[in-house]
Amino acid sequence: MNDPILVTRSSMPDFEEYCAEIRELWDTHWITNMGVKHKALQAALEEYLGVPHVTLYTNGHLALENVLAAMELPAGSEIITTPFTFASTTHAIVRGGFTPVFCDISDRDYTIDTKKLEALITDRTSAIVPVHVYGNLCDTEAISRIAQEHGLKVIYDAAHAFGVRRHGVSAACFGDASMFSFHATKVFNTIEGGAVCYPDDGLVQRLNDLKNFGIRGPEVCAYVGGNAKMSEFQAAMGLCNLRHIDRELAKRKLVTEHYRGRLSGVPGLRLCPEQEGVTPNYAYFPVVFDGYKYDRDQVFRRLAEENIGARKYFYPLTNSFSCYAGLPTAGAEKTPVARHISDRVLTLPLYADLAPDDVDRICDIVLER
Repeated sequence: MNDPILVTRSSMPDFEEYCAEIRELWDTHWITNMGVKHKALQAALEEYLGVPHVTLYTNGHLALENVLAAMELPAGSEIITTPFTFASTTHAIVRGGFTPVFCDISDRDYTIDTKKLEALITDRTSAIVPVHVYGNLCDTEAISRIAQEHGLKVIYDAAHAFGVRRHGVSAACFGDASMFSFHATKVFNTIEGGAVCYPDDGLVQRLNDLKNFGIRGPEVCAYVGGNAKMSEFQAAMGLCNLRHIDRELAKRKLVTEHYRGRLSGVPGLRLCPEQEGVTPNYAYFPVVFDGYKYDRDQVFRRLAEENIGARKYFYPLTNSFSCYAGLPTAGAEKTPVARHISDRVLTLPLYADLAPDDVDRICDIVLER
């Protein structure tokens, strides 16, 4: 049996570098509650992402729940989103007491189809939660125009979009806020972690209240908040990984280009086109098996037989989850493009240190006669 190839592998600094970064934590015994590492990472990310404010979280899901709460949207209102996403996106909306309304996706880049968006707006709509998918950016200009015309908030699920830029502008700069995941599987990780990026000064206190019990001082609790703080160990990992992020993205680019060289132009295999004006982060390598000699599930099983992990990502659609069966907006049949892609897409292994020989091994299996 060949050595396993996982669908992804976490980027990590040298062991000695991380040990040096956390040395101060041993000396001070300050390991949580917004210490020096937390503050340093926050400032470093604000500079790297080019945004006025970054609020750090222990994970991206709580970051999304918190920013939805911070927007003070009408209770029970509708939020338009996409079902072609990870469970967290829809769960955050529902757990916040809102009703998700599912918009179909573009069959070109798999982000929310802005041509179908406006028809879903009602007098109960309060916000849009679009999702940048695989590092592909949504049509942010169209979404901004529609939101402004209808007085809606826009909160991007940017979990896949760290480091992505459009015409030099960071993905963190679009909408009223953007949520990033720093999970171990992402291009930039803090082991677990996440953040909300935003321009509004008024959100700073509200988000800090939400993530730290509403505590504003030793004897002051001004808000009913929860606990979603990033630890110092997470922040230290982030500081290390941020130093190397550009090198990591460059290595991911080489892997992606190798895949494209082997799989482009093959009948029945659809690869994501590169977006004009967008600097990508090479987060994922999705292949849609549409009219190919093997279907997605056959390729998935064949790779698994060779100890290669691929992922049906995203499958199933969130609007087909059994936990949402009672929602009036649920049902994959209402988003036919998303259902078509979800039934056929497979993300192949991709990480910075994936060897060219391993890429060839994967492609040989995909292309085998």
